[in-house]
Amino acid sequence: MAGVRRTRWWYEDRLGWETAPGIPVRLRTGVRFDVLDVPAEAGRAALRRLDAGAGTGGPVALRGDRMLLLVAAGSAEELPGLLEWLEWGSLPLDLSAIGAGGLVEAPLPYGLGPEGEASGEREPPGAAAGGVRGDQQGAAVWLRPPEPGREVEDSLPALSAVAAPGGAGSTPGRAPDLARLVDTVATHCHRLRLRGAAVPRSQR
Repeated sequence: MAGVRRTRWWYEDRLGWETAPGIPVRLRTGVRFDVLDVPAEAGRAALRRLDAGAGTGGPVALRGDRMLLLVAAGSAEELPGLLEWLEWGSLPLDLSAIGAGGLVEAPLPYGLGPEGEASGEREPPGAAAGGVRGDQQGAAVWLRPPEPGREVEDSLPALSAVAAPGGAGSTPGRAPDLARLVDTVATHCHRLRLRGAAVPRSQR
């Protein structure tokens, strides 16, 4: 229970993110961010491509063979139309978004070590000795963690006016627009699917 308290404290008090009651700790989507859920292999390839340019900017987590990319709140509602506009709508992509009313299991809080504190952070109120371990709190981990004290919205890919149907582009110096992120991720999801289809059944 100490690990759960630390986890909830880190997200609610340090980051100001909403969590849902219960165990394991889950984050509410659609409030401050939505989540793009993609195959980890496709996500890593997309991040390499994007990081060579403006970068994705927003926090990224890994959960098993899935990657969770935080995007601007409201993006989940835009995804179907955006995929159609990008001409990916007719293809079976292993890509989905979690938005308003959704929940995702909270990744292990970044910086909370075996003793429950790191980088001089205070111990959360009511926490006993003992840390947050992977076997206590979920299987997800942060690859690109959120930063306490920084408004997460500023770093999240969003559907900008110039990137909406009828325009194109990204704002220099900040996260790529949602259209670019989705197009890049969809491209690598499609490549992953084609590669899997080319493998003989006997070798799968």
